[in-house]
Amino acid sequence: MESNTSHPKRDCITQATGFIFDIGSLYAYFVRLTDPRKRRGLRYSLANLLALVILAKLCGQDKPYAIADWVKNRSELLIEALQLKRPSLPHHSTYRRILESSVDGEEFEQLLHDFMSQLPQMGQSVVIAVDGKSVRGTITAEDPFGLHLLAAYLPGEGVVLMQMVVEKDKENEIMVAPKLLRCLDLRNKVVVADAMHTQRSLSIQIMEAGGDYVWIVKDNQPMTRQAIEQLFAPEAPVPGLGCPPMDFQQARTVNKAHGRLEERTITVSSLLKDYLDWPGVAQVFKLERRFTHLATGEVEQEVRYGLTSLSSQNASPERLLAIVRSGWGIENGLHYRRDVTFHEDATRMTRKTTGRAMATINNLVSSLLAIHGFRNFAQARRFFDAHPLQALAVVLGL
Repeated sequence: MESNTSHPKRDCITQATGFIFDIGSLYAYFVRLTDPRKRRGLRYSLANLLALVILAKLCGQDKPYAIADWVKNRSELLIEALQLKRPSLPHHSTYRRILESSVDGEEFEQLLHDFMSQLPQMGQSVVIAVDGKSVRGTITAEDPFGLHLLAAYLPGEGVVLMQMVVEKDKENEIMVAPKLLRCLDLRNKVVVADAMHTQRSLSIQIMEAGGDYVWIVKDNQPMTRQAIEQLFAPEAPVPGLGCPPMDFQQARTVNKAHGRLEERTITVSSLLKDYLDWPGVAQVFKLERRFTHLATGEVEQEVRYGLTSLSSQNASPERLLAIVRSGWGIENGLHYRRDVTFHEDATRMTRKTTGRAMATINNLVSSLLAIHGFRNFAQARRFFDAHPLQALAVVLGL
């Protein structure tokens, strides 16, 4: 495990209270947020409350009760570090109330996107994975759908670029994805997503924005899937002529992980680029996955088909296989961690505004840990809990 909490020397802001923070820090972005509360009787600034939540999150606390306890147990350190005016620290209900009614979801998302975008280490990844996740803590008998969010994620860097709310049902991801991608710089990027987003209009939008796509094709595009499947079907030789010429190229990876042997083989062709009715298609592929469970010898196999605007000159079979695999990283790199490491689904947030704010904070903390070089997030949070001054440095940029 490595932690890199140092930054190049940058300009700092000194408040009248003597509190110092970097102008490019997360805290500086919190200061920009609109606070709708009346100033009379205001005990804690919105920036300070959010900073306290992020600090407690970095140090392993997830629920409002636990966040409040963690902050109070470190009151002397935090009052001095943040130059808080009051000797007492917020009650857990204060955090709930702030997340429910004082944080505008869209403004918060945009501000964190701006914060991430200005970091010097950002922008190196090529692949952007798009996928949705329901916040199960918001599901009730009256609202069985709850809150569903669609995120854009950099699997190579472990960073969430932005997420948006999906209304009514999961199928509406198709309507939200274009809005989400319009907020991002897609130049020289490759967008990957599940088969739901394999849409002609989205393909055109991505290419017009200077990017490329890699789609998995399933039965929501039956004619396209059939054409690709037929191309890769074994061809019977024609008497006297043999088999027709093909340009198939392959790449294969073998990995052993989680008690199983994973074999992946991709077969790629450019033969359909002038035939297939799909905007900008340059290559199609067949992806075969074979999983052998080492303890039992049980074998699982699956075959998927896909297409991409990346030409064979820009994406060899090896690179295409790597792009497809990295796109799956949003499940383990983000969704699994939000559920298991940050206990998102186990945290009851029946108010959607609260659930959205907490999901955004989970994305932020996950991104911060990845940016600072941690791979094991549970271990990272224990590290920061033992070194709260380093957690403060992450938030204040010092």
